[in-house]
Amino acid sequence: MSTSVDTTTGTPADGGPGASPDTGVADLGALGTVLAPADRPPRPSALSASLTFGWRGMLKIKHVPEQLFDVTAFPVMMTLMFTYLFGGALAGSTGEYLDFLLPGIMVMSVAMTTMYTGMSVKTDIDKGVFDRFRTLPIWRPSVMVGYLLGDAFRYTVASAVILTVGLVLGYRPGGGAVGALAGMGLLVLFSFSFSWLWTYLAMLLRSEKSVMGVSMMLIFPLSFLSNILVDPGTMPGWLQGFVDVNPVARVVAAVRGLMDGAPVAGDVGWVLIASALLTAVFGTLTMRAYNRK
Repeated sequence: MSTSVDTTTGTPADGGPGASPDTGVADLGALGTVLAPADRPPRPSALSASLTFGWRGMLKIKHVPEQLFDVTAFPVMMTLMFTYLFGGALAGSTGEYLDFLLPGIMVMSVAMTTMYTGMSVKTDIDKGVFDRFRTLPIWRPSVMVGYLLGDAFRYTVASAVILTVGLVLGYRPGGGAVGALAGMGLLVLFSFSFSWLWTYLAMLLRSEKSVMGVSMMLIFPLSFLSNILVDPGTMPGWLQGFVDVNPVARVVAAVRGLMDGAPVAGDVGWVLIASALLTAVFGTLTMRAYNRK
């Protein structure tokens, strides 16, 4: 036997079982409160959304502090190892070699750290986190910009750790505190732009291991076939030609000049232009792949 329902009160119209006018009125009042017209919350700005996702990256570091290993222990190990392994053989003393080495080691450590950006992006893609982000009424690129802002903090930590270790070992930047900070700032800016390459790879490749493998295959030759460890003037002519066009070597030259107090405008300008181009090209490709994925 069916029971008709009063659409006004939401209770059985014939007073049959389940009829409770008080309950129906209370439920209707609660429903009216929920559905009451109100102003829609304002849409977050591009800057606000980007900073929020950047803070998300910071919180991940807070809950998994092991993520800072590659920007703390690894740079210290690299600095100590190369200083005392090659210092006496290449420069006659560890002190003289450290003056040449430290800006290059700083660039190498930070450049190698950038590839973990792509791995983090790929991990979130595989977990389905990006599918949730797409449903949010936010500026689309803010997700990626947030990743890079969070990683920019890690790049800054790595640079500060290396500089601190160098100061303890006796390194004294010729450009003083201003030159050292300018060199670190230029490096972080370039690394932010360079990271767009790895986010694009994360969109293309199928697994986190693939992203890591391809990233290492690219970054290791760029790091070691450069002016980081030795003066290119001692290299064969064909290798010097590669170093001249190696982007990592150009960044090392600019950072070394700033920290030594003898900046070369051409090197600094090259890094600024390269950073803008990397962001424009790979940022666009990344967002195009992100929107299609």
